[in-house]
Amino acid sequence: MGMSQSTPTYLTHHFLIAMPHMADPRFIHSLVYLCEHSEDGAMGIVVNQISGLNLSDVIEQTAPDLDVPPPVGLRPVYNGGPIQAERGFVLHSGDAAWEASLDLGPLRLTTSRDILVDMARGLGPEHSLVALGYAGWDAGQLDQELSDNCWLSVPAENHILFQVPSDQRLAAAAQSLGIDLNLLTSQAGHA
Repeated sequence: MGMSQSTPTYLTHHFLIAMPHMADPRFIHSLVYLCEHSEDGAMGIVVNQISGLNLSDVIEQTAPDLDVPPPVGLRPVYNGGPIQAERGFVLHSGDAAWEASLDLGPLRLTTSRDILVDMARGLGPEHSLVALGYAGWDAGQLDQELSDNCWLSVPAENHILFQVPSDQRLAAAAQSLGIDLNLLTSQAGHA
């Protein structure tokens, strides 16, 4: 991934805010954290859609013999996107490296089960968000969707990811742009 010649139009470490007229039903009301965006395409994690599973459900699948303390086990797991939806992705702070850990710059993305084991033992990263699956775009696809105004982009803020309750994250990200999504919604279909 030759990212060295990247241009400012690439939105790594940005939030994508789904516009109210988003045509793709999988992404309505979604807030996406963009992990990677280059001329080859883009990859992100939806960070505000709760899957109905919690962390102990996921750890049970990967490490059934592990004892998970309730505060950890009850943490929600997110629907990160339609691709590899059975695979866990942990978006987290800090620079500790787990087996399969991708350095995104401000954050890391880890896909190996060792991070879940550490989280269960209280040795995980200070801030983390666990998702199943991810969202992906082919070369030029996201750029086209952005120019079609399917998404708004704004630099990602870690406190929105890790501290704001999930049902308020989309509005919080929009507010950082000075936008009230409810006002946009009322305009939908009145073009």
